[in-house]
Amino acid sequence: MGQDGVIEREEENAAVSEARLASVFDTAADGIVVINERGQILAFNKACEQLFGYEAADLLGRDVSRIMPHHYASQHKQYMHNYISTGEKKIIGIGREVQAQHKDGTVFPIELSVGEAGTHFGRQFIGILRDLRPRKAMEDRLSKTQAQLLHMTRISALDEMGAAIAHELNQPLTAVLLYLQSVSRKANAEDSLDPLIVDVIGKAVREAERASEIIQRMRQLVEKKAPERQTIQVEEFIKTCVEMAELGSSDGYAYLHTNVSTELPMLQADPVQIRQILINLLRNAREAVVDVPQKKVFLSVSRIGDTLEFRVTDNGPGVPEELAGNLFRAFSGAKHKGVGLGLAISRSIAQNHGGDLRLENNKDGGASFVLTLPVEPKDEDTVEPSGSATTED
Repeated sequence: MGQDGVIEREEENAAVSEARLASVFDTAADGIVVINERGQILAFNKACEQLFGYEAADLLGRDVSRIMPHHYASQHKQYMHNYISTGEKKIIGIGREVQAQHKDGTVFPIELSVGEAGTHFGRQFIGILRDLRPRKAMEDRLSKTQAQLLHMTRISALDEMGAAIAHELNQPLTAVLLYLQSVSRKANAEDSLDPLIVDVIGKAVREAERASEIIQRMRQLVEKKAPERQTIQVEEFIKTCVEMAELGSSDGYAYLHTNVSTELPMLQADPVQIRQILINLLRNAREAVVDVPQKKVFLSVSRIGDTLEFRVTDNGPGVPEELAGNLFRAFSGAKHKGVGLGLAISRSIAQNHGGDLRLENNKDGGASFVLTLPVEPKDEDTVEPSGSATTED
C-alpha cells in the first residue's frame, strides 16, 4: 500500500472515530460540556440542553459561568487560574457535588466529574454532569417514610405491650378482687371483726375495682379501627420496600432478588402498615443469612385466587421447631436483641386487613414468611392505623 493509501486509510479511521464520538456525545444520558483554558464552551451535548434549558448554539464560545450560580462562577475562575499556574488539582479527576443554574435562574445540585485532554489547540476540560434532583427527592421520600415507619413501630410496640400487660394483669387482679369481696361479705356478716379491719377490707375492694377499670381503659386504647386503605400499585410499592430495607445495610443487600408477577391487580390496603410488615420480614431474612457463605433472599409477589401472596424466602438455618409455635406471640422472639414484637405486630396487621402471615420452613433449608392479603377487601375487615395488635382473653 502506497503512502496515499495509508493517508486515506488514516483519514477514514479518523472519520469513523469522530462519528462514533459524536454519537456517544449526543446520546449520553449525562450532560457533557467541553471548555478551553479560558473557560469558553466548545461543546454542549443534548443532555446538557435538557438539563439547563439552553440550546448549544446559545452557549458555544460563551463563558461556562453562564450555567453556574454567581458564587460558583467566581470560585471556578480561581480554580482554573490556580491549576494552570501551579498544576494543583482541586476538582480535575475528582467527582464532587456542586450547584448549577438553569436558564430560568433555578439553582439545582449536580454531580460533576472533570477530565483533561491535551490538543493542538491547547488544554481542554471535559465535564460530565449528572442531575442529582431525582436522587435527592428519592432520599428525602425514603427518609420521611423511614421516620414515619419508626414512629408507627414505636406506637405499635406500646399498643402491643399495653394489650399484653392488660391481659396478663386482668386474671390475677380478678382473682384478688374475688378474694377480697368474699372476705368483705364474711366480715359484714359477722360482728366479731374489728371495725377498722372491715373498713380496710372495704377500701381494698374499692382499689381493686379501680385497678380493674384502669386495665379496661388500657384495653380500649388498642381497639380495632377501620383501615386507612389506599390504592397501591404493587410493583412500585415493592421497589420502595426494597430500597428502605437496604437502608443501613453495609453489604448493599446485593443478594436480594425480587420476582413480581406481571399484571397484578391494584391492592387496597394501608401502605404504611403493609410496608412495615415487608421491611420487617426482609430485615429478618438479612439477619438469618448473616453467617451463610452464599447468601440468598427472595421476595416474590403473585396472585393466588382472590389473594395476593408476598413471600420472603431466605437460605438461612430456618426456624427451630421448638420456637416456631410461639414465633408470632408478643415477647416471645428468639433474637438476643429486641422484645419479640415485630412478628406479632405484623401478623396482627395482616389479619386486621383480612389476610394472614405464616411461617413455612423449607425442606432444603431456610424459611419462608408468607403474607397474604385479599385483592378485594370485605367491608367488615378492620385494621389498627398504628399497626398494633390486640390480645384475646
